[in-house]
Amino acid sequence: MKKIIVSDITPVKAEELNKNLSFREKLAIASATDASGADYINLPALIDSKENEVIYRTVAESVKNVTISVDVGDTIQSIESAYECVKSADKKTLIVSFPVSTAQMEYIYHKKASAMLDTIKEICSKAVEYAPVEFVARDAFRAEDGFIELVAKTVKEIGAFAITVSDEAGIALPEDYANIVKKIKGAADIQVFVETNDKLSMSASCAIEAIKAGADGVKTTMVGDGLATQKFSDIIRAKGIDLDIACGLDVTRVHEIVSSVEDAGVKEEEAVKVSDKLDQNATIAEVSAYAKKLGYDLSDEDNGKVYEEFKRVVRKTESMGAREMEAIIASTAMQVPSTYHLVNYIVNSGNVIPPTANIILEKNGEKLSGVATGDGPIDAAFQAIEQVIGHHYELDDFQVHSVTKGREAVGSSIIRLRANGKLYSGNGVSTDIIGACIRAFINALNKIIYEEN
Repeated sequence: MKKIIVSDITPVKAEELNKNLSFREKLAIASATDASGADYINLPALIDSKENEVIYRTVAESVKNVTISVDVGDTIQSIESAYECVKSADKKTLIVSFPVSTAQMEYIYHKKASAMLDTIKEICSKAVEYAPVEFVARDAFRAEDGFIELVAKTVKEIGAFAITVSDEAGIALPEDYANIVKKIKGAADIQVFVETNDKLSMSASCAIEAIKAGADGVKTTMVGDGLATQKFSDIIRAKGIDLDIACGLDVTRVHEIVSSVEDAGVKEEEAVKVSDKLDQNATIAEVSAYAKKLGYDLSDEDNGKVYEEFKRVVRKTESMGAREMEAIIASTAMQVPSTYHLVNYIVNSGNVIPPTANIILEKNGEKLSGVATGDGPIDAAFQAIEQVIGHHYELDDFQVHSVTKGREAVGSSIIRLRANGKLYSGNGVSTDIIGACIRAFINALNKIIYEEN
């Protein structure tokens, strides 16, 4: 009996259906998929969002049963970023995805077939240096004769372990899937997966015909327009023996799991969203409760950081919704573990003495001290920190804001450091503005160290 590999693309379809899914909802989807018995869980390409980086890293560390597969995007630079988000997973693969039809190659990438093949070679060759690679041939059923076979041979030679044929246009019939699988199998010794489309209400039939023709796996989803996980599991239960096929899906639980995904916030008819807003008068207790409603279980310290950042931003916007709050949480509380902790600082300044700073930081339980002078007390503090870490980072931006009014006003500092051409921002809050700047610098520094390691 042949075991059919099941790759779950629910996170991809959920992203297409509902761009406003919360952190909690995305994690709930990943957890449900992990429990479904699927072999792979496919994550969409990483967009330029710290929140998504945190989500991907959390998913990679939390799932135990499935292999994490993440789309690497379409540039050399994006490959490493994608891999960094899932490298902690026990089992991981990378997905390289490009169109193979003339229409999409020219419309989306402005490339002819030969140039697109070169791009596929370049991205796949780099990706296989990090992890096993699956190539997804988008719009495969509108490719020119012979091109899909050429692509299959090329990615196999580079080292890809599988090729997926996908029908975004929704034009393929069951026999079309059977034919394309046979062509690829005849051209290259590579696993073939199929991602069917249900626009013609034949996704299940297409998948079965592809399997009968030799396909090794299918892409299923619990939401959206594709091969429904529950439908495929029902087919396996009813006809698996007759077809001499099996899969890892837990057919007795999958319907319950699908319901849990819908309850997590992904419904085709109407996406469930957090609609409440916080205004300028919100207390720290209300902000903390709002963060918890979004699915974040924050420490007291993190709740304080989130609240201070909320107060800074809300002064300009008057009110704030779920998405703005998630951005604040991702940037202030959900980023990285602290490598350096501030123990204490002493800063002396006046009009007759040079500004000096003595900073004591803690790293791995060891206290480290730095003493420096500077053009001002804040510059002296920054130089003292750099003396401790033994490295200079370019200060790209430095802002100070007053969060509250009066003589005991709370100050908020935003620091942006540049490392390896990339900007890292840090936020610090204190009634002492120098303390706020020191904390912001250390916050940005910890982000640099986390990514470098």
